[in-house]
Amino acid sequence: MTQLTTVPSDGSMPEKTHSEIMFIMVALLLVLLLAALDQTIVSTALPRIATDLHGLNKLSWVATAYLLTSAVTTPIYGKISDLFGRKKVFQFAIIIFLAGSMLCGISQSMDQLVVARALQGIGAGGLMSLVLAIVGDVVPPRQRGKYMGYFGAVFGLSSVAGPLLGGFLTDSLSWRWIFFVNLPLGIVALSAVTSRLHLPVYKQSHKIDYLGAGLLSAGSACLLLGTVWGGTAYAWASAQIIGLFSAGIIFALAFVVCEHWATQPIIPLRLFRNDIFTVSVLLSLLSGIAMFASILYIPLYQQVVRGYSPTKSGLLMLPLVIGLLATSIIAGRFMSKWGRYKVFPLIGTLVLAAGLWLFSHLTLTTSEWVVALWMVVVGMGLGSFMQVMTLAIQNAVDRKDLGTATASATFFRSMGASLGGALFGAVLTNRLTYHLLELVPAGSGIAKLNINSIQTSGTQADSIPPAVAHTVLEAFVRSFHDMFLLAIPFALLAFVVALFLRETPLRDHAPQSVSE
Repeated sequence: MTQLTTVPSDGSMPEKTHSEIMFIMVALLLVLLLAALDQTIVSTALPRIATDLHGLNKLSWVATAYLLTSAVTTPIYGKISDLFGRKKVFQFAIIIFLAGSMLCGISQSMDQLVVARALQGIGAGGLMSLVLAIVGDVVPPRQRGKYMGYFGAVFGLSSVAGPLLGGFLTDSLSWRWIFFVNLPLGIVALSAVTSRLHLPVYKQSHKIDYLGAGLLSAGSACLLLGTVWGGTAYAWASAQIIGLFSAGIIFALAFVVCEHWATQPIIPLRLFRNDIFTVSVLLSLLSGIAMFASILYIPLYQQVVRGYSPTKSGLLMLPLVIGLLATSIIAGRFMSKWGRYKVFPLIGTLVLAAGLWLFSHLTLTTSEWVVALWMVVVGMGLGSFMQVMTLAIQNAVDRKDLGTATASATFFRSMGASLGGALFGAVLTNRLTYHLLELVPAGSGIAKLNINSIQTSGTQADSIPPAVAHTVLEAFVRSFHDMFLLAIPFALLAFVVALFLRETPLRDHAPQSVSE
């Protein structure tokens, strides 16, 4: 039920106490962690799932269905929450996510699991975007930085904790528990949101842009499928991949035309006239690309070159998470203290570039302590600027566009992550082929060795003939060198873009009028 709230003359709502905010933050962090974990938690359980459900040929869809639906629904949730109120839409997203989790856990076939994962992703798209928008509702911009740091840390933590938790639950209980575990935690969060979360509502006319939503979903789906399938299910130059990318571009152009004429566009084009919004979404895209060079491929180095298990390689990522967590919190507190934010993406992108440069010097025998130190550097770079773009956008847009603008930043970061994963995977595979031809003698029997065969086999010993193992691993190391060197320009480009980020002092309050 909507109730009117007395508003001070300056248009602001009475500030909540720190304890009130922290109670809400814990619930929001829990919701975000569940959604982010489910992007990676299935990775170590996939072989067991394929065996139990007899669906090896559809295995990739278990991850792809979730990625696809969560990405394409993110901006749609943002717009709908601006029109109908954040709390109701957020509760709906949590319920959909929990329903999807339950259906995943009880699935009896691979087809059922894929459909349930798609439903779970539909809910997750709302969780990942609306959590950050709700922070914008309940915390003034000036104080928002010290809370945003926790959310940046959750994204980093989930990328490492997901495979570890997935492996533990699968080995200790059943793969079904990687989905069932969401239920009690999600119900606790839903209860806290229902009873304690009171959000402002900006009243405006409702007219949903169905055509724009359809075009955005279709375009995003084509581009995401192209990046997921490219180089794996189909060759990059195949008709299928070229067709997907071509269709994605056509749908994207049609979406822009549609948004120009729509009464209530999903992503209003007028937002791009705000230079802070434009620069920030571009930074979000670049941060997603650069982030995947480290979070995805450092563990791959540990598994392929060192022969570590997925669990051990995940544990060895903790220095990166610690660096990201500490820097996110520290940067957030300084932003709240100073009321400024531009310096953090400038410093963070340079530190990230330095960390990627360090990783371009990996060898077969690089000390684990040295690698850990390098991971701290990368984590510090990521933690310095991951959440700055959201903060800058929320400080710069009107209250009626808060959900849409926040979701747009999340959407572009997700698209950047997908693009980064595909791009660096293609580079790694291509350079591996080159270095194998360069280093390994002809007739050694490993002409078809590639990244996919190494990952599928599980250990280096299963895939590499002992007589040429050292040479093959040297080819892998050189391929990682090339990949990390290619990632550096993206971090430096993000630095250049950050130079154009116009800084406005963080407001002490946000104008609000009605609460739920």
